[in-house]
Amino acid sequence: MKITRFITSVALAAALGACGTMEPASRGTTEPAALGTAIQALPAAAAPRYAVKGVTVRVPETLKVSEANLYYPIADIVWRGDPRGDRYAQVRTIFDTALARGTAAMASGTPVLVDVEVTRFHALTEKARYSMGGTYSMQFLLTVRDARTGAIIDGPREVVADTPAAGGERALAEEARGLTPKVVVTTRLAEVIATELTRPPGQVAPKRTLLSALVRPAE
Repeated sequence: MKITRFITSVALAAALGACGTMEPASRGTTEPAALGTAIQALPAAAAPRYAVKGVTVRVPETLKVSEANLYYPIADIVWRGDPRGDRYAQVRTIFDTALARGTAAMASGTPVLVDVEVTRFHALTEKARYSMGGTYSMQFLLTVRDARTGAIIDGPREVVADTPAAGGERALAEEARGLTPKVVVTTRLAEVIATELTRPPGQVAPKRTLLSALVRPAE
């Protein structure tokens, strides 16, 4: 019994990640202006490999959604950055926005269609966000097709877009600077999409660059 409890405690700590303090944070609303500013701050990418002619996002309803206010619900989709509602539609909107931003400058190269299938979108519950924080765990399958022939150029392959999620007073400080959960995850996804579609084949994408600059202690 003691061994089981120890393993459970270690697993929970690893899932949540160590970040933030134990001071509670208040809820914030998404700031469109902050999102626009964050996206505009994306680092200069390599020369476009593709001219993106269209994007498609699928969020299969076979993915399990949890509304349980636990530290770490066992589910595929956990999202609290929008009012309670259709979480599949909310996640799809986030990816649509991120894809539009991340591919906005891709107008030269092979004309392609980009397909994304979300496989995981696990953010923080209220209990985790207002205490210790954790990780925004985001994964999707990426497929790039020739827009003229429909032939697959790249993929399908799994892309991991995880990024740290602040908790407690750090979350409160970020929201005061306009970095709400929706801004953070959308910006991160836009960065990852831009990187995945411009980096040379076989090159390993950085785990975190933009958010390292944006999510930092206030001076």
